[in-house]
Amino acid sequence: MSQQSEVSPSTFSGVQPEYNPEERKLLLQIAHESISSFLLGRDFSLPAPAPHLAQPRGVFTTLYSDRRLRGCVGFPAPILPVYRAVMETARAAACEDPRFRPISLQETRALQISISVLSPLQQVSPDEIEIGRHGLVISKGAHRGLLLPQVPAEHGWDRVTFLEQTCLKAGLSPDAWLSGAHIEAFTAEVFADPGCVASSSRTDAEGT
Repeated sequence: MSQQSEVSPSTFSGVQPEYNPEERKLLLQIAHESISSFLLGRDFSLPAPAPHLAQPRGVFTTLYSDRRLRGCVGFPAPILPVYRAVMETARAAACEDPRFRPISLQETRALQISISVLSPLQQVSPDEIEIGRHGLVISKGAHRGLLLPQVPAEHGWDRVTFLEQTCLKAGLSPDAWLSGAHIEAFTAEVFADPGCVASSSRTDAEGT
């Protein structure tokens, strides 16, 4: 796999790192290789590199090119081992995010990647939400929206605005959180390639 230099650490408050620097670096390498292999038409399969990386986790992978967001796809629920979730979400972010044209092979040379590994979802009351620590999932009926923990911190939102924006992401009215919508929170361990611009106004990724 291609070699990356030191990994930029998580900067979100209250989240104790679960993954050591070597594991973070390996997951970023897996993301890069997954994208490159797909674009080159090569098969990319990998056995579990370590028992810790075989544990299921929700994952979001965010791509940047030329300091601009180029894709973000994730699994909110822990449906795959974390290394497999990184493989799948990286490829999907490169080629299947409907907001953007697919990543080109040429772009991979300067592609920067940020990975968010999610904790399990937990039901919370609105007053338990901590800006900079929690991401949110709000759902009602067939509607569901997710915003990562970094989004409100980047935009300077307060708790109410965060709730309203997550409702809008779900396709609900902004006050749906007051009228029966289901509110769940999670934390995320976020790490990225060095120099990664992980502060775009569109890091408000949604699950697929």
